[in-house]
Amino acid sequence: MNQPFREKNDEKPRILVAPLDWGLGHATRCIPIIRELLAQGADTWLAGEGAQEELLKTEFPGLPFLSLPGYRVRYAKTRWGLFWKMLQQGPQLRRAIQYEHQWLKKMTAEHGFDGVISDNRYGLYHPAIPSIFLTHQLAIQSPLGKWSEKFLQKKNYRYINHFTECWVPDSEGDNNLAAALSHPVKKPAIPLRYTGVLSRFEKQDVAEKKGHLVVILSGPEPQRTILEEKIIREISTHQGSATIIRGLPGTVTLVPSTNMIRVYNHLPAAALNTAIQEAEYIISRSGYSTVMDIVTLQKKSILIPTAGQTEQEYLGHSLQERKIALCIDQEEFTLDAALETAKEFLYALPPVEKNDLLKKAIRDLLDHSLAPALG
Repeated sequence: MNQPFREKNDEKPRILVAPLDWGLGHATRCIPIIRELLAQGADTWLAGEGAQEELLKTEFPGLPFLSLPGYRVRYAKTRWGLFWKMLQQGPQLRRAIQYEHQWLKKMTAEHGFDGVISDNRYGLYHPAIPSIFLTHQLAIQSPLGKWSEKFLQKKNYRYINHFTECWVPDSEGDNNLAAALSHPVKKPAIPLRYTGVLSRFEKQDVAEKKGHLVVILSGPEPQRTILEEKIIREISTHQGSATIIRGLPGTVTLVPSTNMIRVYNHLPAAALNTAIQEAEYIISRSGYSTVMDIVTLQKKSILIPTAGQTEQEYLGHSLQERKIALCIDQEEFTLDAALETAKEFLYALPPVEKNDLLKKAIRDLLDHSLAPALG
């Protein structure tokens, strides 16, 4: 439900942050952005629906929240089924982009936004205010080969170039995580800014428990449930302990826990931060936001790309080549074999550099938003 009108302070830029509803990662990587906006005095508003709304309201219960429908993408049960499923949903996605563009114009007129940060929502740009597009995926992977990747990149940039600036949550140099995804040869026409790794977590002095696993589930259905059912079947014979986070904030249905296996629909950031650091291994999808969290906390991980999601498949195998994570395709995954392989895998996680890139990006955005309106 939309928040009632709140009086605007002209000395505090009013910034809207809206993540895509394509798994929880888009919302979680917005958390450090929202924290920095608040630290620098911005009047910060949020928008979304569903699980993203539940997560952000849990982390920031005092912030105004506007209802904005997501893209509501559904996955298929097979790799090639996903390809055709995405083609079928093309018209739906275009309508969603058109809708959110008109929605932003209306909300800006009603609430006086001075800037917007859109995490992969292609329609959330406005000609009169600074509009930031946040993405790590400048190069789009395709199962059809290079010709289709060039076509998709051109289409991707056509949308991105509507924005004022593009922020990439990665390091600009060789010590990066997303490799070719965030470092393509051809760049967008608008200014490109690397913000460094964006994680809601901070490394703490937490003791690791030998044999303890943390399983983090997320992503669109039905693939989230397919992996959940596989994990729960196999983890019942695990000799150690485990914590399973289902990635379902706001959901009332429960999976029973045991003394050794604890199951949660969702954990707030602080609790999940501790849980991850207690684990010997993290098992999760190879979603980029999860990867940023795992590397920030310097944890050994076993990544299972969503079948047919080419970005996750590329990222997972790229990280394995660089010894940052172990990657196993879902069709080949069994828990016991994965853990045996992980014990022999020579993990070499890169340190996450501390920098002020995000702080400077936010400061520049707020300075720009207080300047006279753009043409």
